[in-house]
Amino acid sequence: MNLRESALAAWAKIQGMIDGLIVMLPNIMLAAIVFGLFFFAAGQIKLLVKRLTRRHRQARNLGLVLGRLSQGVVILVGLFIALSIVIPSFQAGDLIQLLGISSVAIGFAFRDILQNFLAGILILLTEPFQIGDQIVFKDFEGTVENIQTRASTIRTYDGRRIVIPNSELFTNSVTVNTAFDNRRLEYDVGIGYGDNIDRAKQLILEAVRSVDDVLEDPPPDALVVELAESTVNIRARWWVAPPRRAETLDAKDKVLTAIKNKLTANGIDLAFPTYQILFHDQTEETDGDRSLQREGWPAGKSEVPKPRSIGGSLRKLAEMRSQTDGNGKVQNTTDGE
Repeated sequence: MNLRESALAAWAKIQGMIDGLIVMLPNIMLAAIVFGLFFFAAGQIKLLVKRLTRRHRQARNLGLVLGRLSQGVVILVGLFIALSIVIPSFQAGDLIQLLGISSVAIGFAFRDILQNFLAGILILLTEPFQIGDQIVFKDFEGTVENIQTRASTIRTYDGRRIVIPNSELFTNSVTVNTAFDNRRLEYDVGIGYGDNIDRAKQLILEAVRSVDDVLEDPPPDALVVELAESTVNIRARWWVAPPRRAETLDAKDKVLTAIKNKLTANGIDLAFPTYQILFHDQTEETDGDRSLQREGWPAGKSEVPKPRSIGGSLRKLAEMRSQTDGNGKVQNTTDGE
């Protein structure tokens, strides 16, 4: 077959394909119209289900699940009908085989997608948290914006959006800050060791109760939680409502301001860390003898000894070493300190 015959054969095939497309064009247009109608109907069904469950808070997430599932089912049915119009010999089994759903390789490829989908369905049904709740997940904290069948989105307090796969949310710990109507806040206040603890507790409680945002029931309390190095730490605890981030920060600001002003106005010392450095002799004669070493108040002394200078101690040590014999014994010592 020469080149001219090959070209004629190719053109004949192209002409046949064009003729077949022209013949199928009415079916394609009809299939597109049918699929568009099903797609529109699926959206309306989803909105209808959401509208029916919107008034019931407990069924709101269930409405999301049913709405999305019904939308997907209607779209899939519309796709089957549209394909059967274009290709009359088409069957549903052909589409399944075409998509490779029965293939093991495709199954592994869609494993994570299916896992996130099932996790999203379970989250929507069990409702560990809902849209509008403020949650903490690992290093992220914010308000839940949307719960989809694949992933959930939260809006952080600094205006960022975090997309978290549903499988991660379902298999890991999530802190829901707005799960209950009230929330307890706490803060440790350090007072001096010379201050009266009971008096400080009373002043702290008075300061906390003076803030309007603090609830009377449950009542606030103040507990000693630690005898630290420089302070006696008293933990002030109080309850606020609602437990949202903005309200808790505002209440905490008012409470801490009131505590600080109340304690300082009544002479309670808000102590800060202090360190005391004590110098003592470390010579062969005085080492181990607490009556001669200067580590605070030596035992048996009624008066506080005067501190030795570092330079004087070093000179004293040099003089003592110069007065030793070859065996390391002191030949002549001065009146030791």
